[in-house]
Amino acid sequence: MQFGIFTVGDVTTDPSTGRTPTEHERIKAMVTIARKAEEVGLDVFATGEHHNPPFVPSSPTTMLGWIAARTERIILSTATTLITTNDPVKIAEDYAMLQHLADGRVDLTMGRGNTGPVYPWFGQDIRQGINLAIENYALLHRLWREDVVDWEGRFRTPLQGFTSTPRPLDGIPPFVWHGSIRSPEIAEQAAYYGDGFFHNNIFWPKEHTKKLIDLYRERYAYYGHGNPEQAIVGLGGQVYMRPNSQDAIREFRPFFDHSPLMGGGISMEEYMEQTPLTVGTPEQVIEKTLTFREHFGDYQRQLFIVDGGGVPQKAVLEQIDMLGEEVVPVLRKEFAKYRPADVPDAPTHASLLAARDAERAPAAGPTA
Repeated sequence: MQFGIFTVGDVTTDPSTGRTPTEHERIKAMVTIARKAEEVGLDVFATGEHHNPPFVPSSPTTMLGWIAARTERIILSTATTLITTNDPVKIAEDYAMLQHLADGRVDLTMGRGNTGPVYPWFGQDIRQGINLAIENYALLHRLWREDVVDWEGRFRTPLQGFTSTPRPLDGIPPFVWHGSIRSPEIAEQAAYYGDGFFHNNIFWPKEHTKKLIDLYRERYAYYGHGNPEQAIVGLGGQVYMRPNSQDAIREFRPFFDHSPLMGGGISMEEYMEQTPLTVGTPEQVIEKTLTFREHFGDYQRQLFIVDGGGVPQKAVLEQIDMLGEEVVPVLRKEFAKYRPADVPDAPTHASLLAARDAERAPAAGPTA
């Protein structure tokens, strides 16, 4: 099972000090977070994609390419690649290039995004969001698997005899997760292709999350990729930890109360009860995260957000230290203890290459 960090790259005022980091500071901080995640033994660093303030990660491949040159092991991913407003030809080119530069340590999460104005900024209509996601990914899927593509669709100019370059590393496209928190059509899309489904459930109660994951698992089996328990599932989470739970709650409450997404409604305690947010000790994070398996079945990837809402960088790095030293080692052991042997690990470039080569290997014949 993979554990890691994801960030949305927001530039937010620290409510405890009143200080707002500059864009330059925030971008550099994200790089530091990625390198810290590798240092403590986490498996994945993922960045969102946004094109409007207060967010800075408008060019995920630029950031991940820079991080790739400064890391050796960690998988570099996106928390969202906007399949609706990015040209699928450019996605195919950019992420294949990144895959080569990172020696295969790349996958990505396709999503529609949750910022409505981004659609007209890139010449699209939000009312076509689902249709754009379906058509654009169908083209991207072919561009990575066919050397020459003829294409005609509704939302872009036709392609005739087009070859996307560079070709995927070793002929193995980056693994794709389809991210959604509300759209059954996206769960269906992930199941159809046999791709992963990532439910970033940090704002949603488990009952809502379970419905989409169950749908994805059922349809994954329907399309012949394996049984429902073998479907590839990822989950989001959000944590803030201190050795003493009262200190964690006292420190994090201002960030919760001033959050435009979490604050202003129910109390932090109610929010923690209803969503994956855990504010407390490392032991409490372990205890709550282990319940995810009970709710959603065995799954392959768990990503945590630790840097949103103005949490200062010093505290962010302390969270990553605690994840790497105290939380994730226990989670690895406990999740592995009950994991059935036929439930696959999260795909990596190495595992996909090995599977492809095994399929191509001639069957061993009888020996004389």
